[in-house]
Amino acid sequence: MKNQMKLEFDSISENEGFARVAVAAFLTQANPTLEEVADVKTAVSEAVTNAIIHGYPGEVHTVTVIARLEDKQLELEVVDTGVGILDVAKAMEPMYTTRPELERSGMGFLFMEAFMDQVQVFSKPGEGTRVQMKKLLRKREE
Repeated sequence: MKNQMKLEFDSISENEGFARVAVAAFLTQANPTLEEVADVKTAVSEAVTNAIIHGYPGEVHTVTVIARLEDKQLELEVVDTGVGILDVAKAMEPMYTTRPELERSGMGFLFMEAFMDQVQVFSKPGEGTRVQMKKLLRKREE
């Protein structure tokens, strides 16, 4: 089985839940465990929230989510064309945030890494950020 979907939506906080549920619905075709669905939803939520809050501070633009499923391998991309990240390694450190005034915990990338098998972040200042995540799904007992 091989399938792909692409979502584009405005960078407003109300759309974070939409993205999370849409990816979970797409994922159901692979017959994932409830734990895997919860893991993926959390990772999507963190990546989309980062794009909204950090990629487009104070502005509304487009966030793109791409999900690919091949056999039991899920690949996700969350993309913004916003401000970008100056130092990706620093941004991925636990507790680091560029928006402390919003009481952000700085744990988004840590959560993504905890719930997905692989997380890669590509970013250029002034051009945006692409977060790629992968998860190998287990065979659920019927």
